[in-house]
Amino acid sequence: MSAARPVTDASFADDVLLSDKPVLVDFWATWCPPCRAVSPILDKLAADHADTLKVVKLDVDQNPVTARQYGITSIPTMKVFQGGRPVKTLVGALPQAALEAELAPYLRSAA
Repeated sequence: MSAARPVTDASFADDVLLSDKPVLVDFWATWCPPCRAVSPILDKLAADHADTLKVVKLDVDQNPVTARQYGITSIPTMKVFQGGRPVKTLVGALPQAALEAELAPYLRSAA
């Protein structure tokens, strides 16, 4: 089972915009090989950093409203939301080390 939870157009506001911690949203599609390649990395981040970062997945084919609202034209695209706003965008299937480096400010302990 995936550690990154699915979100939809209907649940996006509650799950992402109203979250009390940063949220990494993976905009993806089932037919996208690079999306499938990055998925296990995101699951590991979700499991390893559950206390400081929430990781969710939004299927752009099933949820076109949110994808269009945030200008998603290439997948995989990952956006970090903090305080209800997008604060970082990453495009493409990055290796784990690069992804962790890009996300380091959001992976730090809340303590």
